[in-house]
This record gives sequence, structure tokens and C-alpha cells, in this order.
Amino acid sequence: MSIDLSDEQKAFTQAVDDFCRREAGTREQRGDGPHHPGLYRKMADLGWLGVTVPEQFGGSGAGMLDTCLFLERVGYGQAPVGGFTTSAIVAAAVERSGTDEQKKTVLGGLVNGRVYSIAMSEPEAGSDVANLSCRAVATDDGWVINGQKTWISNAHIADAILLVARTGGSPGDHHGLTMLLIPADATGLSIKGIETMGGKEVNDVYFTDVRVPTDAVVGAVDKGWQQLMAGLNVERLILAALMLGTAQRAFDDALDFIRQRKQFGRPVGSFQALRHRIADLATEIECCRLLVHRVATLVDRDPAKVLPRESSMVKLKTTEVARQVALAGMQMMGGYGYATEYDMERHVRATLVSTIYGGTSEIQRDIIGKTYGL
Repeated sequence: MSIDLSDEQKAFTQAVDDFCRREAGTREQRGDGPHHPGLYRKMADLGWLGVTVPEQFGGSGAGMLDTCLFLERVGYGQAPVGGFTTSAIVAAAVERSGTDEQKKTVLGGLVNGRVYSIAMSEPEAGSDVANLSCRAVATDDGWVINGQKTWISNAHIADAILLVARTGGSPGDHHGLTMLLIPADATGLSIKGIETMGGKEVNDVYFTDVRVPTDAVVGAVDKGWQQLMAGLNVERLILAALMLGTAQRAFDDALDFIRQRKQFGRPVGSFQALRHRIADLATEIECCRLLVHRVATLVDRDPAKVLPRESSMVKLKTTEVARQVALAGMQMMGGYGYATEYDMERHVRATLVSTIYGGTSEIQRDIIGKTYGL
């Protein structure tokens, strides 16, 4: 790496690399889906899932840079622990805004291998989060929730779902949104998977008179929007770091292939067209690495500071480059890049959707433009 890391960080990344090679080095080990409970449990036993969780809740208390290093190596090693990303996002939200009891439950749960999901998007509210209509109505002893969420990652494997619901105002208002922690087995909650090219990842989640107690609220009632904005740094860095590792893996897989594949009597990588393409992709990946590490360092320097420009830049740049690398890798490998015998088609599927979830590239560009007064 071009970034100076401490000896402890170097040892950590090496340990994650070794684990991924040993435990997830083949398709048979990885299985068919994006989340392998057995591998996830092994990582929990090693203490890695609590990389950013404070020590008082059983974690290692490391910073955002260490979390990004972990995710980068997990992405590179293709470890199927997709439940970690949403779990880490939920844990960060609870750490910022939750009660001591909620922190003990969720942060401690993540350390011990539990999975959490966050539910925001609705059929009529994707990028336009303020248009949410799923509603939680206050009762004498808690809340009653009705509505639908869609494209909810990992809801089908989650122990609990962090719901963003409307508790006041009307669709279109940023005011009146509230975060509530909902047990995945709550009466009236149903989860239906959405078939995608990436497998079993996302779901429709239906709430029909779901009842939760008053203390299900995370943070303050009607202040969910502000709490969401405070979590942008973490969410976008998590997604960017994972795609940085995926981009590097796609690059290395393509490079290994074109070094060996021969046409016209020599390796195809020796032709100028591919040699120049490799040079451009390598440069783009290195730019992404510098950006991820830079933004993570800024977050560690002042965790309370929201970085709308930098967090949008890191998500935009890294996911777009990851998609570019994977598609270029498929092109350079020809038909082999499209074949399931190789991992490139998997890299393509993973990177294509990365420019959509967590805020589309178009939304990131719009946010960045607004930070310049436009």
C-alpha cells in the first residue's frame, strides 16, 4: 500500500488476507449467497466484527481507518459476509444516538456476530428520503407501525431492523422522521425477498400494525433526518472501502489473466491497448485508495464533524471506478470474463449495483455541487 500504516494495522490486514485465502478462497467455500453465517461467526470469534465498536461494548475501539482497512481486505478476499456492512451502519447510528441499553444490545450484538438491517427506501421514496410515508403512530405504551419498505438489504438475515418512519408531518417534510429499532420477529412484520442478479440480498418489508414499546425509539422523536445526516460519513466510507477492495481484486484477476492468455503468439497483456488500459485502471484505483484513507483519517480526527462533500466524493469516485475496472476486466478477458468459471462476472455484478445503493452516483454529484453553492 502507498499509505503508511502502523505495524498493528499491517498485521491486521495480513491476518484478514490470510483468513480470506484459507476460508473463502474457493467458490465452494464461499457458497452461493452474499452472506455466509459460518464465516461471519468465525470473524466474530476473532474479534474483527467489533473493529470500530468501543471497548466498553466488547469491541476493539479502533477508528474509521481500521474499519476501512478491514472492509478493503474483505472485499479483496471476496469473503461472503455481506451482513457486516448494514450491521456496521446500524451500530454506528445507535452509538451516536441510542440509549445505553440500545448500545449494549446492538453494539454488543455486532461484536458477537448478529446482523442488523436499516430500512429507509420505499416504493415512492428512494433518493427522495423526505418523501417517506411508512408511519409510526404513538400509543399509550409505544408505537404502532404501518407501511412498506423496499430494497432493504439483509432484512431476511437480520436480528433487528433500524426503521426510519414518519412520526410527524407529511411526505416531503424532512421534519417528522424517527428511527425505531424493530425486532425482526415482531408480530405483523413480514419480509419478502426481491430476486436480483446479485442473489438474495434485498427485500420488501411490510409493517402491518407492528407494535413496539416507547423505548424502541433511537435518538429523538421527529429528529431522524438530522441523525441520518450525521451518519453520512460512516455509511459512505463503508461502501467505498468495500468497493476499493473489490476493484483491486478485479484488477488483479484481469492482470493475472492477460499475463497468461496468449494470442498471436504472445501474452495479450503485452499489446499496447491492454497495457495502457492497465496503467489507467491502476492509477484510478490508487487515487481511490488515497481518497478512502484520507476521508477516513478526517473522520477519525473529528468523528462528530459531518463531511458532506468528502463523503459523497469518496462514495462516488470509488464505486464508479470499481464498476469501470470490473467492466474493463470482463472486456480484456473476453468470453472468459463472462463465464462463471472465473470471478470476473461476480465482480461485475457486485460493482454495478454499488453506484446505486447508499445514494446513487447522480445524488452524490448533486450533493457535491451544492457544497460549492450551486
